Amino acid sequence: MCSLYHLGPPGVGKTHLSIALGMRSMMSDIPAYYTSAVKRVQTLKRDYDLKRLEYRIKTYSRFKLMIVDEIGYLPLTREESNLFFQFVSSRYEKRSTIYTSNKSFSEWGEVLGDSVMAAAVLDRILHHCTVINIKGESYRLKDRKKNSLQTMRKE
Repeated sequence: MCSLYHLGPPGVGKTHLSIALGMRSMMSDIPAYYTSAVKRVQTLKRDYDLKRLEYRIKTYSRFKLMIVDEIGYLPLTREESNLFFQFVSSRYEKRSTIYTSNKSFSEWGEVLGDSVMAAAVLDRILHHCTVINIKGESYRLKDRKKNSLQTMRKE
């Protein structure tokens, strides 16, 4: 199984590309599931508290492709990092996963609150992974900049 890791600043198309790949997989009858990292960790934490973590992780393993979007937008607690590690480990070498983040690998220690945990998670994610580093300006801000320039020229 392989992973994709889309890296880049906000607005360059990481999520768009990931969802397109998910749609393509579903058109090929490959089940896919999209989620944000924050939502995934919140669900894992809730199920851990309810003593249903094993059931939840098994449920996620049904999907041949899982898309985990926006890793690093919010820092995780130690407990949340541990749950995220369990999630990543459960899919490692078994199912394909697409991860997106605007954080470089060197920043994952801050994101997960622990550099050792970050190294363990990244070790599993990057082992069979294609990293796509998307560079450029935000598509959402392009029109805004263009409109600002046109307004400035008119004045």
